[in-house]
Amino acid sequence: MHVIKRLPTQIANQIAAGEVVQRPASVVKELMENSVDAGATEISITIKDGGRTQISIQDNGSGMNSHDAQLCFERHATSKINLLNDLFSLNTMGFRGEALASIAAVAHVSLKTKKAEDNTGTHIRIEGGTIIQNEEVVCSKGTLIEVKNLFFNVPARRNFLKSDSIEFNHIEDAFLYIAIAHPEVNFTLHHNNQAIYNLSSTNLKRRVTDVLGKNSGDRVFPIDSETDIVKITGFIGKPETAKKTRGNQFFFVNKRFFKSSYFNHAVLKAFEGLIPEKTHPTYFIFLEVDPAKIDVNIHPTKTEIKFEEDRFIYSILLSTVRQSLGKYNLMPSLDFELETAFDLPAGFRKQPIIEPTIQVDPSFNPFKAQNQGGKSNGFSNGIREQGFGKSKSHEEDWKSFYSIQENLENPQQEFIGIDAGITSADVLLIDRYILTPIKTGIMVIDSRRAIERILYDECIDAFVKHPLNQQMLLFPIEKVLEKQEQRIISIHLKTFEQLGFNLELEDTMLRILGAPEILDENGVIQCVDELIERINYSDQNKEDIAHALVVKIATNAARYHRIGNKQEAELQIQRLFSCKSHAISPSNEPILQILTLEQLNQLIK
Repeated sequence: MHVIKRLPTQIANQIAAGEVVQRPASVVKELMENSVDAGATEISITIKDGGRTQISIQDNGSGMNSHDAQLCFERHATSKINLLNDLFSLNTMGFRGEALASIAAVAHVSLKTKKAEDNTGTHIRIEGGTIIQNEEVVCSKGTLIEVKNLFFNVPARRNFLKSDSIEFNHIEDAFLYIAIAHPEVNFTLHHNNQAIYNLSSTNLKRRVTDVLGKNSGDRVFPIDSETDIVKITGFIGKPETAKKTRGNQFFFVNKRFFKSSYFNHAVLKAFEGLIPEKTHPTYFIFLEVDPAKIDVNIHPTKTEIKFEEDRFIYSILLSTVRQSLGKYNLMPSLDFELETAFDLPAGFRKQPIIEPTIQVDPSFNPFKAQNQGGKSNGFSNGIREQGFGKSKSHEEDWKSFYSIQENLENPQQEFIGIDAGITSADVLLIDRYILTPIKTGIMVIDSRRAIERILYDECIDAFVKHPLNQQMLLFPIEKVLEKQEQRIISIHLKTFEQLGFNLELEDTMLRILGAPEILDENGVIQCVDELIERINYSDQNKEDIAHALVVKIATNAARYHRIGNKQEAELQIQRLFSCKSHAISPSNEPILQILTLEQLNQLIK
């Protein structure tokens, strides 16, 4: 009996589908690439239910005859490669010849296609890799492929699909990877009968601004350089548009999207000193490299590419971005002839300009102590006369003096007291940490994580029942949205209202009129950015998403939390130990640690 057997075609195709077709976005990517390679100038994509129900892609490309239409569903059938050397000079998108076979193995597929010179076209229907219909039809030039009931025969894979919104987010990413690289092609994208993108044939800059949103042209600047190793073109976002969250970062090589943390590091290094730490600039960077010097076949989705001269390209990319930053006056510089101007908040712009006035007390004498009720509220004798006068200084004078200096240098380094029998000398607050002795050693409390836990516990129950307490901002905060952000907020506007935000959305302009009461005004924009990202890529039930969103609110509020005095510190500790879980923050980080006497003895040794 033979142990090794040849796999049946259907099983082999399903195995291949597991590599090529990971989710609906994989289908969209493969079919869009085929349409581009077919020379299409118009490509229309229609999605239903995040792609699990239906994916339709129609193009006006070259089409296929009846023979090619049937052969394209065979494994390793391709029009891109004839000889081995063709692998080293690829300028097309797909080339493996497995995509359509893999898709047809796990879905119901309908193909209608016709070449311009033919009178009739071909209609083929396949279910689970088996052709059930092949006939002549009357249809227009090009190709229409409909993929329905994806993974109908692989229930385990279908069950692992995320929510419709998450799957569509991945589809949108795949769509943009190809649409940005081919601005000469008209692209449309619809989801559940809603138009998401309608991109007309144009140049690269217009395509970039169409993706970013209206009035985004002045937020990007071009980059351009050419060497024997690589040609670099594209657009970079201005430093002030850098975000805390990743997004709109695109690398392309020979019009093929790829991911590279190595080249991303080169861009970040070029922006060093221009953007805050842990922020990410926007970029659309196109590399043109000799196809023989790259390997695009190291990953099934072809998003990871190996470059033969990656170190040289890194240096050239770094230099190119830095030169463009300087060329467009985005590097720090001193210009003594530049007229200064104020960037006023929205609320100030229509108010009249009032000349400031200075009020002084003409009777004030800094060299004379002022007495009230027999007590001097001016300088003490010791401070005023030490080294010059005859009055003897008192110890209390100097204690007061140094106490003032310590508070000025670090107002949080002070002793505080809490209940449970601990005196003010027993608890020490240093920066964000509270240290207090206990029977077994010393307890260290992270006050920032503590307030995060306190705020979360107070808000989570309220969030489910009614909106969080809101405070109106004295001056509205304006934020220019990118197209994807605009769509997310418009869909989830009620969620933001439930979180305590008062928002006005007009085209790509977002005006924040109110924010959750617990938020510091300085953290409102960052919190909105993080909430957008969390909502966009969340695949959780209502209870879990409520937890995730309120955690974001509490974390952002805790960043700006400061203990102002002893009473506030005492109250915070009392509130912490009244929480159900006072040891772990809602972000799953420890709030407190205990240094035992044994550990302290080891430290001293």
